[in-house]
Amino acid sequence: MANDGSTTSGRPWVDLPRELADHMRPHLDEVADDMIQEIQTRVREYDRPGDGSYSGTLRLAVERVLHYFVDRVADPAHDPAPVTDFFRAIGRGEAGEGRSLDAMQTAMRVGGMVAWRRMTEGAELLQVSPRTLGAVGEVLMEFQDELAHAAAEGFSQAKAAVAGEMQRRRKRLLDLLFADPPAAQEAIADLAAAAHWPVPRTVAAVALGRHQDTRQPAFPPDVLADLTRRTPSLIIPDPDGPGRAKLVDRALAGTLAVVGPTVPLMEAARSIQWARKTLHLVQRGVIEAESGVIRSVEHMSTLILFQDEGLITSLADLRLAPLAHLRPSQQDRLAETLLAWLQSGRNANEVAMRLHVHPQTVRYRLRQLEELFGDQLLDPDLRFDLEIVLRARALLADNAGERIIPPAREAVGDSGEVVSFRRT
Repeated sequence: MANDGSTTSGRPWVDLPRELADHMRPHLDEVADDMIQEIQTRVREYDRPGDGSYSGTLRLAVERVLHYFVDRVADPAHDPAPVTDFFRAIGRGEAGEGRSLDAMQTAMRVGGMVAWRRMTEGAELLQVSPRTLGAVGEVLMEFQDELAHAAAEGFSQAKAAVAGEMQRRRKRLLDLLFADPPAAQEAIADLAAAAHWPVPRTVAAVALGRHQDTRQPAFPPDVLADLTRRTPSLIIPDPDGPGRAKLVDRALAGTLAVVGPTVPLMEAARSIQWARKTLHLVQRGVIEAESGVIRSVEHMSTLILFQDEGLITSLADLRLAPLAHLRPSQQDRLAETLLAWLQSGRNANEVAMRLHVHPQTVRYRLRQLEELFGDQLLDPDLRFDLEIVLRARALLADNAGERIIPPAREAVGDSGEVVSFRRT
């Protein structure tokens, strides 16, 4: 309702006779009694015979509404702020108690019905014209709407404040769980209770990358989320429970998301560390970002390989030194052939099938490798080292500018003697 004395429909309060207020005032206590009785009879939530404070609050609200209405009839410019502020406070109180506004809105309709009934009963005695009576009814209904709007506004403000505080607590809880070293278990339990988050036995952390969908992801209520971090992160409780994996996949659809390993609650920091490492390798192209959510446990060998890239580069520098003097294209062909040979049980025919080349081509390359690596290819430990560095090299092969290969230099080690490592 506007403060200039007009209702939202344009019918002004000034159209009501000022003397009508004088006729109403002597009956306000009686009307208030009727309203309270009718409200308590028809709205169960307001019928609290043993609660004197609640009955007092109800009476206070009814009396404020009646007196303001009459004051507004007497003076259309009467300030509505005190009564609307009062109903905003009522709305905030209902939200704080965890109730909806349904009961209050029903009570307002019942009260308005009682007021209208008393008005129509006295209209003939006061010689109120039908037009004036209609104006009173319209103003009365719009006045109810104004109060209902104020209550709804207060309710929404309180809900937003509670939600904001709860979100802050949950973000703080996420900080504690990701702390390294971990926070005290008692501190986590206390904050979890304040955040209304049931403490699970196990969790999995999630690291988020680019979000391809324009919609904000909708997470289940028991998922802790902080999308404001440099790497947006989540904690999923009991991730291995029935149906949880599908639930997570649906919630993260359209998002580059990596789920860390399932760990006990107090080891959540370890889960997010592995999720972030996996995400980094995905963003570099080392791990292929296929459709759906990526899970760290499916790429553990790759994560181990890239846990210390300086170390793997040093090992490659040492073990792949025989290839250093070759052209890059030769290095690539021989490295690919050597890895396939190591992975296929050193079977030349299977290497040919893996690489889609003629077996004779494979045998030619293997003779070159014999000449370059010599006795190293007969040593199981050295073959293991070679497979490690060649796997890492292959994972980086599609990443422009990233290669694991020693710098060009003179070949070291063997004199060129050809060795016969077993081929079948």
